[in-house]
Amino acid sequence: MPHARPIPSYADQERVYIADRCEPLIFAARAGELELHAVGRHDYPGEKLSDNELVGLSSTGFWNAEHGQQWGLPEHRNEGIEFTFMDTGQVPVRVEGQSTTLHFGECLITRPWQPHQIGDPHVPTGRLIWLILDVGVRLPHQEWSWPSWIVLHPPDLEELTRCLRQNEQHCWKTSPEIRRCFQSLAYAVQQPIPAGHSAIIVSVNALLLALLEMFRSKSITLEESLTDSQRGVQVFLDDLRHCCGKSWGIESMAESCGLGTTRFAHHVKLLTNLTPAGYLTQCRLEYAQALLRQTPPVPIGNIARECGFSSGQYFATAFRKWTGLAPEEWRKTQA
Repeated sequence: MPHARPIPSYADQERVYIADRCEPLIFAARAGELELHAVGRHDYPGEKLSDNELVGLSSTGFWNAEHGQQWGLPEHRNEGIEFTFMDTGQVPVRVEGQSTTLHFGECLITRPWQPHQIGDPHVPTGRLIWLILDVGVRLPHQEWSWPSWIVLHPPDLEELTRCLRQNEQHCWKTSPEIRRCFQSLAYAVQQPIPAGHSAIIVSVNALLLALLEMFRSKSITLEESLTDSQRGVQVFLDDLRHCCGKSWGIESMAESCGLGTTRFAHHVKLLTNLTPAGYLTQCRLEYAQALLRQTPPVPIGNIARECGFSSGQYFATAFRKWTGLAPEEWRKTQA
């Protein structure tokens, strides 16, 4: 299937939810603060892959920090599923607002819709290996499409996909075999391109098979509700609060969820008791309230435009209906 269109809400008003460029890591490597080896595409660090090389591999590599760093990777998302392995040392991580520590021998698994950060805020000593594969999804309910060079037997790949889609435990204690696979992957990325491609393909396939064996050994619980369309809509609505100033209509909102307008509106009603337009207006008004509290004061016309209202008058009317006060009057109550 064609890759799903990225949801526009990767851009947050206060934070940036774009596919991670790893700029702090790149700058640290250039400054000689750590060892870095990677291959990938787009803005990811390391040797660049051409359009027809290892299609579906977004990024893989490792860093080795022999002393504490003064940087971390801020909250971000990836356009694929990411496997992050701590080979030595440990690092604080945060996934969807929940903080924990990734210890050596543990693997962090994050899906494209899950904001996460590495470091709190800085990265300590350690050797970290990562792999990001684009499986053609941006929301939980979309069907996965693995790269063509993933050669697991179809029933095994289907089972692995279910495990990854229907269980969202973030951190896993791994087996020695999984560690060997990550280490082989780290070795492969140090080989010259394209000579290292075969080693990467073998390492990634071996890793996926080892992860499947781990899931089988743990008899993990699968939840089908994690992959239904209603959850995808909920993820979208959570993000919409942070990008409500964009020019949204019910068609574009439904399209971002990969749904028809009728089904999308049905889910929004169940989740919020509002129509899509009503929920969007609520998000915009709540954002307007946040802007009205800012110092120095933001002009009302600027607030109206930034929140996505077509005119200052429409904003003032909607705001008065929402709060009982005109925007300027409401701002004075917050002083």
